[in-house]
Order: sequence, then structure tokens, then C-alpha cells
Amino acid sequence: MLSVDVMKTVGDFAIQAKFDVPSGATVLFGPSGSGKTSIINMIAGLMTPDRGRILCRGRLIFDSGARIDLPPYHRAFGYVFQDGRLFPHMTVAKNLDYGRKHHRLPYDRAAHERIVDMLDIGHLTQRRPGTLSGGERQRVAIGRALLMNPQLLLLDEPLASLDAARKREILPYLIRLRDASGIPMIYVTHHVAEVRRIATVVVRLEAGRVLGVGAPETIAASTDDLEG
Repeated sequence: MLSVDVMKTVGDFAIQAKFDVPSGATVLFGPSGSGKTSIINMIAGLMTPDRGRILCRGRLIFDSGARIDLPPYHRAFGYVFQDGRLFPHMTVAKNLDYGRKHHRLPYDRAAHERIVDMLDIGHLTQRRPGTLSGGERQRVAIGRALLMNPQLLLLDEPLASLDAARKREILPYLIRLRDASGIPMIYVTHHVAEVRRIATVVVRLEAGRVLGVGAPETIAASTDDLEG
């Protein structure tokens, strides 16, 4: 589905990552500072690799040799940040519809209702982000990304800003998203518990390098939680 082969140097830190993303949830797993967010930003088009190639569904979205570098809005990827980044002056309904309207996509009532039901956010639509819990804000942020009809969903530590109770609240929705949406996911974390619950494939990273790609039980069984 997605093939990544990129190199990037930022100051003294060098990233060299090569892996493939199938269907389901591919988790980029490693300690803070291992390059996870930089890699996901290169896939999204928010950071430009120095060299390499990114191929999505047979379409080149980045190729340094061919000088191809599609801007983020032409890559058709959804991105969910750690803090959700909702617009505080808009209702949940308007936040949900923002990405679709910004990209001039037609309104699909059936898809809208399916996503709102899947994330259980229908009762929140007339509220503003400031009145929501952290878990509710993240569910709305995920809904906004999905309503852009993305080919790929990128999630950069979406539980990092949540307390333990809110993490327990949102994890079932992420599992439902993985199993029911049909949209491949790339999920960044340094928590083994999230790897065990979310991942179908794990890309293990350390110091900007891929140490291994494999089944979640194999990697999680041999690695402690990577805090900090």
C-alpha cells in the first residue's frame, strides 16, 4: 500500500528508514528522539527528505531523483496530532466538516453518519472544543481526518496528552477504526500497551534507524515500555 525509503539529516541527527505499510495499523515504535514523528511528517509532506522515495498505491508522492514532492494537500492523507488541533471558535459539527470543505470534497451523508456513529460523537456536534474532554477532542479530530476520505491515516501519539482514564476511553474507538474503517493507519507511540492493542505490524525504531519490522507480539514481548 505504502512504501517508504527515506534519508534525512537534521543537525547531528540522521534518519535512514525503509519499510512497507500494509493494510491495518502499522505502528512506528521507539523511544522519544528515535525519529518517529520526523518519519511520519515526511510521509505527510510536512518535512522533505534529503533523499529517497515514497510510493503510495502505485503513485509516487516523493522521489528525490525525479524531483517529485507532492504538497500535503495532494497526498490525500489524514493527520491526527497529539493535541487534536481543533478550532476553538467552531462547533464540533463545523470542525468535523472543515477538512472536507477546505479540500472541496463533496458531502457524503452516509459516510458522515457512519463515521460519527463509529466514533460516538453525534451528541457532541453543537458543543465547542473547550467543553470536551481530552478523549472527546481526539475522537472529533479523528472524525475530521476521516471525513476527508483519506487514503492513509497518520496518528502521531494521539494518546500522549491524555490521562490514564481518557486513554482507556479512546482505545476501543481506535481499535474499531482499525477494524471497521478500511483505511490503513500509521500510528506513532513509545508505549508497549498501545502496540499490543493497536498494531498489526510494528516498525521498531532507534536513533533514526529501523531495527526491525514484525508482528506486535514479537516486538512487545522483548521490549519494555519506552518512557521519555
